[in-house]
Amino acid sequence: MPSFTVNVKWGKESFKDVEVNTDEEPMLFKAQLFALTGVQPDRQKVLCKGISLKDDEWNMPIKSGATLLLLGTKEEVPQEPVEKPKFIEDMNENEIATAFDTPAGLVNLGNTCYMNATLQCLRSVRELRDALKEYKEDSSGASGLAGLASPHAITMSMKSLFEDMERRNDSITPVLFLQRFHAAFPSFSQTGENGTYRQQDANEYWSELLKMLQQKLPAQKLSAEQGVKHSSFIDQWFGGTFDVQMKCTEAEDEPVSKSKENFLQLSCFISTEVKYMHSGLRLRLKEQLTKMSPSLGRDAVYSKTSLISRLPAYLTVQFVRFQYKGKEGINAKVLKDIKFPIEFDAYELCTPELQEKLSPVRAKFNEVSNAEVERTLKGKNKSKAELEKEKPKTIPQPYCFEDDLGSNNSGYYTLQAVLTHQGRSSSSGHYVGWVRHKDDQWIMFNDDHVSPVDQESILKLSGGGDWHCAYVLLYGPKVLELPVEMVDKEAGGDQQQQQQGTATTGENMSVD
Repeated sequence: MPSFTVNVKWGKESFKDVEVNTDEEPMLFKAQLFALTGVQPDRQKVLCKGISLKDDEWNMPIKSGATLLLLGTKEEVPQEPVEKPKFIEDMNENEIATAFDTPAGLVNLGNTCYMNATLQCLRSVRELRDALKEYKEDSSGASGLAGLASPHAITMSMKSLFEDMERRNDSITPVLFLQRFHAAFPSFSQTGENGTYRQQDANEYWSELLKMLQQKLPAQKLSAEQGVKHSSFIDQWFGGTFDVQMKCTEAEDEPVSKSKENFLQLSCFISTEVKYMHSGLRLRLKEQLTKMSPSLGRDAVYSKTSLISRLPAYLTVQFVRFQYKGKEGINAKVLKDIKFPIEFDAYELCTPELQEKLSPVRAKFNEVSNAEVERTLKGKNKSKAELEKEKPKTIPQPYCFEDDLGSNNSGYYTLQAVLTHQGRSSSSGHYVGWVRHKDDQWIMFNDDHVSPVDQESILKLSGGGDWHCAYVLLYGPKVLELPVEMVDKEAGGDQQQQQQGTATTGENMSVD
């Protein structure tokens, strides 16, 4: 092995008998010199008989006793910080939560992941948090066990839990809230052979919880002059309306019946041909069913067509992933991969009348988008920092119709929360909540384990295997950000600050 001992001269300092192994890369020798002198390898120039040593080749004559000349200066040694840095592996859960500004997690009380995931998703709705803060104690309510099981008791318990989660960023044990809900819905408190609570269906829990809030949280007013159009906060912010037409396919002369149906969520049906959420939603809008025909005097096939005539600000979409299998006695899960979008446009699902009402705001979205494309093209030779600096200041616009607080005036939505299920049936497996935090950053709520994830991880929740599958999606309104110049032009400089029905993207939709 060609190993030598050489002398190295560096400024006024000399180093005797430095070992050199020419079987190794020259960078290893430079690393030795770095240990002796503090000169970084990329700042070193090693000379022998006028030849400069390369990083990847021994291009100079080396023999024992030779003297090498080292040129280069070492960097200043950084001062030790007053407060020593703490690494993630040395932090406890509270310190990690503080460092990453992560919200509070919820302790699993024994197969209560369905409850924890649902609460985390619903808590992402700023208006719901505000409505619960304003909710007052009701002294006229029932007492005893009936009082503990009342919608008022559950609403008050949810109010207290959310306030507790806002004050803290460590794990919270939601015992009181669970007890109140079990008192109202004993079926959710069933236990298995080992005495632990049985797993429950998260979408069923989501629906029952909204029904309880629906009875107690009052609708909000857009202004003192305008009345209330809805019976509750839930109907106002989560509720939509279908215009429904029923046509008998076996009796052409029978008049088409028209009606309205309210909904708190849309259903995405999964079939062999469905690959995307949008096509699964369209299946729900055109159905065939059998019912009594008054003109034929017997059961007949009817075609049912539904179109949305009122879009809520917050749109809930449920993937119909569970199908009951009689032989096994379980709700088996459909694992098929169904792609869902981060940005969702509900325009095609709406009635022509609602589409016409949505058009003005949609036109403004297009105008802003075109202006942004034009600005980018003009600045194609500029750096990203320069473009960001030149970006015009914007003002968030109302996302509700002026006469309908809690509605959506554009049809555009942004994905805000995802509730996933991992497992093969609704009576087993595990539920997790995923909530948008800020911009493209998300938070995974795996009970009391809370961690940040990126948006790419969210898109992988579409299913297709035993990984977490999207089960319930919560879309929030996409907010129109108008440049100040455009606002001044439209309003003549008289821009009123909207206090309700407006929001800023990211921050107001975050869960903290």
